[in-house]
Amino acid sequence: MTSLLIADDETLVREALAVLLGLEADFAVVAQADNGADAVELAAEHRPDVAVLDLEMPPRDGLWAAERIRERSPETRLMLVTRHARPGVLRRALAAGVSGFVPKTTPAESLARIIRDIAAGRRYIDPDIAATALTEDRSPLTDRELDLLRATRGGGTIEEIAAELHLAPGTVRNYLSTAMRKLDKRTRHAAARHAWEQGWI
Repeated sequence: MTSLLIADDETLVREALAVLLGLEADFAVVAQADNGADAVELAAEHRPDVAVLDLEMPPRDGLWAAERIRERSPETRLMLVTRHARPGVLRRALAAGVSGFVPKTTPAESLARIIRDIAAGRRYIDPDIAATALTEDRSPLTDRELDLLRATRGGGTIEEIAAELHLAPGTVRNYLSTAMRKLDKRTRHAAARHAWEQGWI
């Protein structure tokens, strides 16, 4: 029996997915979450074999949750599902230990097969996402600049971001100013949105 955690902020999608996967004789849905933070806590509590995470969950996305589930429940295999497949996220997902990356248009029977493969230790990346990722533009930003734009997407103030990343507020402003200049954006929020749309954060 393969135990599953399903996390999606859309109740209808999450519950439909739970019902469909629960019909499979070898699957048991042991937990559901509507946000990334709860998904991390439930994964630590239930230790599911596979966590199926919506990429676009606010306020913290599925990739944020995947990174933390990997730390707290390292035996759990990770799958991201997405409505808007931004191929730039693929590199980050692989670096975070994600084993599956699929669009929400994937048929239920195919999704079940992919989950079985992932539970068995294999990896599945949607072919269209993988092909697009090979031709995408590389980010001109440093890892620290990307970290700060990612934190900006989370809605924090400069002071909150500084505290979260253990930096001085002035240092945060300098990094964000550099990122804005590189991306030719007038505000940090516009720069963060651009980086998100490109799949860099």
